[in-house]
Amino acid sequence: MTAPHGSPSSRTPQSPWNSAPLAALEHGVPFADRHIGPDARGLARMLETIGVGSLEELADTAMPTSIRSDPADWSDDPTGAAPPPPATEEQVLDELRALAASNTTLEPMLGLGYHGTITPPVIRRNVLEDPAWYTAYTPYQPEISQGRLEALLNFQTVVCDLTGLDVAGASMLDESTAAAEAMLLLRRADKTKSDRFLVDADTLPQTIAVLRTRAEALGIEDAIVDVTAHLPTDDFFGLLLAAPGASGVLRDHRGVVEAADARGAAVVVACDLLAAAVVTPPGEIGADVAVGSTQRFGVPLGFGGPHAGFLAVRQGLARQLPGRLVGTSIDADGNPAHRLALQTREQHIRRDKATSNICTAQVLLAVMAAMYAVHHGPNGIHAIARRTHRMAAVLAAGLVKGGVEVVHREFFDTVLVRVPGGAPAAVAACRGEGILVREVDADHVGISCSERTTREHLRALWRALGAGEVDPEELDAATADAVPAALGRTSSYLTHPVFHRYRSETSLLRYLRELSDKDVALDRSMIPLGSCTMKLNATAEMEPITDPGFGNLHPFAPASDAPGMLQVIHDLEDWLVHLTGYHAVSLQPNAGSQGELAGLLAIRAYHHSRGDQHRDV
Repeated sequence: MTAPHGSPSSRTPQSPWNSAPLAALEHGVPFADRHIGPDARGLARMLETIGVGSLEELADTAMPTSIRSDPADWSDDPTGAAPPPPATEEQVLDELRALAASNTTLEPMLGLGYHGTITPPVIRRNVLEDPAWYTAYTPYQPEISQGRLEALLNFQTVVCDLTGLDVAGASMLDESTAAAEAMLLLRRADKTKSDRFLVDADTLPQTIAVLRTRAEALGIEDAIVDVTAHLPTDDFFGLLLAAPGASGVLRDHRGVVEAADARGAAVVVACDLLAAAVVTPPGEIGADVAVGSTQRFGVPLGFGGPHAGFLAVRQGLARQLPGRLVGTSIDADGNPAHRLALQTREQHIRRDKATSNICTAQVLLAVMAAMYAVHHGPNGIHAIARRTHRMAAVLAAGLVKGGVEVVHREFFDTVLVRVPGGAPAAVAACRGEGILVREVDADHVGISCSERTTREHLRALWRALGAGEVDPEELDAATADAVPAALGRTSSYLTHPVFHRYRSETSLLRYLRELSDKDVALDRSMIPLGSCTMKLNATAEMEPITDPGFGNLHPFAPASDAPGMLQVIHDLEDWLVHLTGYHAVSLQPNAGSQGELAGLLAIRAYHHSRGDQHRDV
């Protein structure tokens, strides 16, 4: 993959049109000259004002020689992977299209918190691909962020309504970090003084991994427990339940929640937001906190993200919420106005008492998920959830009819199939039908349905798993739901007028435009704040995000399905190693705040590897 043009500090203020040889113009104007704002005249004026003759002279004046390096001396390169020569936009896009085309995107029915979804084109084009939304800075300044703040208030309303809890934040980074933040939230609010946190054994594996990493570093003892058995007798300050679990099974957790409450412990439920449209929500079974992902609300898979997570709490825990919380106040003229509430939690104000870095959130993806709910409304969300569930119920019924064992009778969208010793062959057979399913172990296969699942997918799965030919229509009429009546949702949701006004594309388009007109983004003005948003990305860098070759990749798809995506990742890692002089670079932290934490944990692990266990700073 090609690299962008060199940094402006290595260029003299010369226009690319002056005496440019034919070769330099063969593929258009160099990328940097399009996307670094000042032209030659503007650059010369700035240099004159500063009092230097060139960018090189400015660098010589401002940067101590002791920390400078000469690229010619970079011989100690662990990879030897120097960035290739600069490329034009069209060259980069051609290469990215080829990389996307090299990926294999089969129907993703692997589950584990990531599902096929349909992004309404009006949202894809007018939110995800619209610079009025993707170039806006994080909404610290309410006077120039009223549109996004209203969209995030919609997001909070969706989460509160579907989880059945009182207060929701304006998004988290993802489901796993939301669960970790919930654990810390409960510890801050804890009165038992216990250091023990219990985790349902059926929790998503990536969530368990993040919880363990956070818990170990903070002196929290995390224990994986089978919640179908009795809870441990030792004290614990919190418990995380999965509903539904990684296996897909639906359980009535009311008894477990009551038992934890009797012990003085609080309960987090990791839930599926779409399932909550037809399954009793966490708040109605007594949970204190709910976490999860909004990915299946119209946000493409994207090989794992980013996807906005959510965190909702009961009354009494609101001041412990991490991240952002949008509220409505009255402005100086007496009109309603949105703002970020509880901003004194910000780490630079409260320091050690801060609940989190406020940047541990998503805006663009939260807006997409909110608008998905706005566009579909309660009836549409219920219909999508019902159809997803019916596909899974009919799939299971067809397998049973064909003599294939289905492990659980109660589930929302995921069917666990027992194939003694035959899981690899079953996965291969499904792949032959164009469908990715999950090999749980040698004896079990997991299959997760979504709003993309069709009758043809069911027929293909029945063939692949040896159930034979089944008529899905006939089976549908004779198959009961797999959500038990005792767990069925009866309460209403999405009752606010905003979820009933915008059914047509044109009405939603006008609403999105109305909101974006209340914001200042890069499409209107320079934004002299921060570097952590996508406002600094060129359109050519944003365009590949919605290429199906990248967007439709499931994060647990075989590595052989993602050579193009993996090349993008590995190339960037290698180039950063070369440019920074480090021996390894990780792209895993999905925000600056998480990068800071990952760096500190790496330093801590280094000390521990040397036997320096006594360090507490």
